[in-house]
Amino acid sequence: MVSIADGDTITVLDGSRQQHKIRLAGIDAPEKKQAYGERSRQSLAAMVFNKAVSVAWDKQDRYGRTVGKVMINGVDANLEQVKAGMAWWYEKYRKEQAPADQRLYAEAEQRARAGREGLWRDPMPVAPWDWRSAQRTR
Repeated sequence: MVSIADGDTITVLDGSRQQHKIRLAGIDAPEKKQAYGERSRQSLAAMVFNKAVSVAWDKQDRYGRTVGKVMINGVDANLEQVKAGMAWWYEKYRKEQAPADQRLYAEAEQRARAGREGLWRDPMPVAPWDWRSAQRTR
């Protein structure tokens, strides 16, 4: 693990010490300048920084990032971010997830919302995709 850009993007080193930027699949975390953005980044950092991770992936996004599921000792870091209320399940990309993951991520978000975990403490949380859209129209 080299760095954590935000709550859904990390940079890792592979066995040959080459860097890879990884976008966590299935989730969308608050942007850095958005409410809960820094907390989300810190949450992910606490899970993965200086740890050996594995990444299950099958695509790259339009920014050249590898999009995948980040695993630490069998734990799905992407799902953990949703459970902690530090990211939304990115339902827009549900078809890219296995049906079991779709169910797990949806249920995790529902529980986080119901329990007012993390960003769900905010009475009117703004989804990152809506926040980005508002920034572009300024």
